[in-house]
Amino acid sequence: MPIKLHDSLSRETRELRPSQPDGVFRFYNCGPTVYAPAHIGNFRTFVVNDVLRRLLELEFGQAKVRHVRNLTDVDDKTIRRAREEGRPLAEVTKQWTAKFHADCQALNCLAPHDEPTATGHIREQVDMIDVLMKKGNAYRAADGSVYFKVSSFPGYGHLSRVHERELQPGSALAGKVHAADADEKEDVSDFALWKAHKADDGNNAWDSPWGRGRPGWHIECSAMSKKLLGDTIDLHTGGVDLLFPHHENEIAQSECCNGVPFAKHWYHSEHLLVDGKKMSKSLGNLYTLDELVAKGFSPMAVRYTLLMGHPRKQLNFTLDSLHAAESALKSLRSFRNTLQTTAGSTTPGKGAKDFALVIPTLEDDLNTPGAFGALFRELNQIHSTGLFPAHAAELLIEFDKILFALGLDLAAPVPAAKSAPAEITTLAEKRWAAKQAKDFAAADALRKELAAAGWTMLDRKDGYSLEPLKK
Repeated sequence: MPIKLHDSLSRETRELRPSQPDGVFRFYNCGPTVYAPAHIGNFRTFVVNDVLRRLLELEFGQAKVRHVRNLTDVDDKTIRRAREEGRPLAEVTKQWTAKFHADCQALNCLAPHDEPTATGHIREQVDMIDVLMKKGNAYRAADGSVYFKVSSFPGYGHLSRVHERELQPGSALAGKVHAADADEKEDVSDFALWKAHKADDGNNAWDSPWGRGRPGWHIECSAMSKKLLGDTIDLHTGGVDLLFPHHENEIAQSECCNGVPFAKHWYHSEHLLVDGKKMSKSLGNLYTLDELVAKGFSPMAVRYTLLMGHPRKQLNFTLDSLHAAESALKSLRSFRNTLQTTAGSTTPGKGAKDFALVIPTLEDDLNTPGAFGALFRELNQIHSTGLFPAHAAELLIEFDKILFALGLDLAAPVPAAKSAPAEITTLAEKRWAAKQAKDFAAADALRKELAAAGWTMLDRKDGYSLEPLKK
């Protein structure tokens, strides 16, 4: 089956096909801003993109897919972090780039074929801005900054369905479009292409025809995509939080500069909730991969959990869902081990049709929960017969193809959970007994004792688990 994917621009589900004569599928997704560790909300988007990348390789072949993901290594956040820590910008961004790569590797995400940086492509960004200036799509403000004139692009807003009235001063959307620069702009909807150097920027500035400064955030993706993938790409992806204004601005500046459509297809993954709430530091529910591993969960369980919901729907991430993921992975490991043991003594030739629906389900708009459902229905069917398939050798090949598509590395190590001290276990047992006896007042009091000692108790259908509280 061809891969069918929802297109955020047309609001239709359409097939993914290479558009260039060489048959190479050109795929760009927005990468991280490297000033701090990425959290699991960020990684939902990156893991979803990784599954898409794997499906594309299965469909077209590894040599016929070119994947580019950028690194934002100069912007307000990176400069602020460098200033606060008293370190050079390059040193800060190198540290967090390495951390991002380590987390990606732990989550078994394939490395992009190209990973350009904003600071490594200043010339390309300046050249693109220069074209926009000459075409009348951009203007220089009094302080030397350069802004894109949104009114010069009639198609602005088609991706996000934003209307001109929603961009008026005081509106919620206007606040997302660099409202802090409003004094220098001709119109509130215009956005920065080049930011004139300010004292707070330190030494982080480059020469341009408009004076010393640095590129705005949006122009980097357009310039690097143009250089590495050409004027028109087959697919552009990212989180739904980037749809407006970032991706809307990319379309405007790219199409005005190049005179052709920017992307044939757009795909956005939805927000991740944690315990039913939006992630935030103040709520203490903004997890990094390291924090979840410290609680005893494997990176593969985190990956599995991030794929348990449909990418275009909000997913509620809980520690209980991680326990369920660990259990599912254990079942998959056991099944594969049995397949591998049996494969050498079975007769080839029957053909493995048992998992025939899993990959097609994935190819239908990245339906990851549907694919997991199809996978475990087949596993349960095989187990219910009491007889292992006579075609285990071929089934192993098909099973490994599914594991590749989902990016599940069953051989990855599982970290040991932090064991609770004896006194904490005793409190937990007392609380569990109180709950079973429906003495909820005693159970609540014991939960508070556990919390005061730095532990939380998670109730499940089959018992409970203890986790150290997030600091």
